[in-house]
Amino acid sequence: MNTPTATAERTRTFSPTAHEPKLTVNGRPFERSDEILTPEALAFLTELHQRFASTRHERLADRQRRRYEIGNGRDPKFREDTRHIREDASWRVAAPAPGLEDRRVEITGPTDPKMTINAMNSGAKVWLADQEDATSPTWRNVIGGQLSLFDAIRGTLEYTSPEGKEYRVTAAETPTIVMRPRGWHLVEKHIRFTDAQGQQGAASGSLVDFGLYAFHNAKKLIENGHGPYFYIAKLESSEEAKLWDDIFSYTEERLGLAHGTIRATVLIETLPAAFEMEEILYVLRDHMAGLNAGRWDYIFSIIKNYRGRGARFVMPDRSEVTMTVPFMRAYTELLVKTAHRRGAHAIGGMSAFIPNRRDPEVTRLAEEKVRADKSREAADGFDGTWVAHPDLIQVARAEFDAVLGHRPNQIDRQRGDVEVTAAQLLDVHIGRDITEAGVRDNVSIGVRYIESWLRGVGAAAIDNLMEDAATAEISRSQIWQWIHQDQRTADGTPITRAWVSDILAETLRGFERFEGDRYDDAAELFADVALGDTFPTFLTVPAYSRYLVDA
Repeated sequence: MNTPTATAERTRTFSPTAHEPKLTVNGRPFERSDEILTPEALAFLTELHQRFASTRHERLADRQRRRYEIGNGRDPKFREDTRHIREDASWRVAAPAPGLEDRRVEITGPTDPKMTINAMNSGAKVWLADQEDATSPTWRNVIGGQLSLFDAIRGTLEYTSPEGKEYRVTAAETPTIVMRPRGWHLVEKHIRFTDAQGQQGAASGSLVDFGLYAFHNAKKLIENGHGPYFYIAKLESSEEAKLWDDIFSYTEERLGLAHGTIRATVLIETLPAAFEMEEILYVLRDHMAGLNAGRWDYIFSIIKNYRGRGARFVMPDRSEVTMTVPFMRAYTELLVKTAHRRGAHAIGGMSAFIPNRRDPEVTRLAEEKVRADKSREAADGFDGTWVAHPDLIQVARAEFDAVLGHRPNQIDRQRGDVEVTAAQLLDVHIGRDITEAGVRDNVSIGVRYIESWLRGVGAAAIDNLMEDAATAEISRSQIWQWIHQDQRTADGTPITRAWVSDILAETLRGFERFEGDRYDDAAELFADVALGDTFPTFLTVPAYSRYLVDA
């Protein structure tokens, strides 16, 4: 920022008058951050918070009530009060927006300059520009990611690595950008909002990410032939979706955009949302672009909601919870049927396997796993899928090309053969054991991912798998549930807090340390979120407050 004094640099307040709501920016300025945090952009963020922050808090309170009810024996079910929406066969969502007609392969990844350029050069149809699970929300990552997107949209993004390697966008055809803001539960503590009553609190991460991107880029995206498109994460109800729809409509009016210009693809990645897919489509119908099967967060959501409901809801090793187990098949087939019934895209999830350019055998196995995963999705009716590495785009594309041919999608394929009950969605029995290796893997992967996240890297290649916050959540929540449900490994070893603590200490001693590593902090945090008496709803919430917020 171009402010002359050190004291003024740390705090900037936007407030038209002393009696109106205001935003205060406390994050440290860095090169070009003032191009994103302009007075006009902050004014828009203030308006978003003034209009929608209180409703966000209400929706988060609804989540708490719902989790309490499930934990006390009231299973989720298809809602009676919205049955008329599900039974009305006449309504459809909006037709695909420009650049979103063909989504057969989408690449996901964080928004730092290098990864942005790699994604734009990847050859994918769509890039999920991830400000959520693949991004560690340091202040520099949050605002720096906005700068990367700002430059990429204008064709000016360049990057030179510390080693001197230069990166530029060279592709003749770049992917359609779909940005994923943080979920409703996350805050941005480097920006504070003071409401009309004088109450202060951290800004909403969702509104900050969405608002800055839309304000700076919506009109330029339209000029480029696409539009402001978003992936919406962690929704748990149609009421939460309606809040997003209201934000989209207000933003369109405020920025002078035609109604329906903003489009959203909703990740169905929580158990409650799986019971409200049609309702979510309905309330977002003018802004809807599709549903995505967010497989890893979905597994985490089931564990989180049923962690105290007894052994019937205990899953085996993470590696055994595949997309072919019955409850995951029920969830994905219901998603395809529901999306296509209403004219929306159904987008498959991300296989975690990634290639290794230095190890041909690892690459061969990764391609084999991804090929099988994408073949199943295409055959089930999905219109596209995710990959996490550019080398997997051709593998995934071949499977969808084989089914789609020259068609942009298969929305016209109605899955009338699919009938999914609430009982099928909730039957998580797999019939496999928990193993000591599974316990050790969860500890090792969890600590290594958190260590990476604390250093500002939100997507980490670990043991030839791409790990992000969602997969780390599975690792730590399984440990917590296994301990609290008195589980044993296949060889009869009780899974206790003391035993896992010993494994954690042994794992920590085995890491190859390096200057600036965060293993000690990561192990401490893992112990808190996996071995404690209470269960934090998201590990990233205490991690963010404790380690990523500037003093």
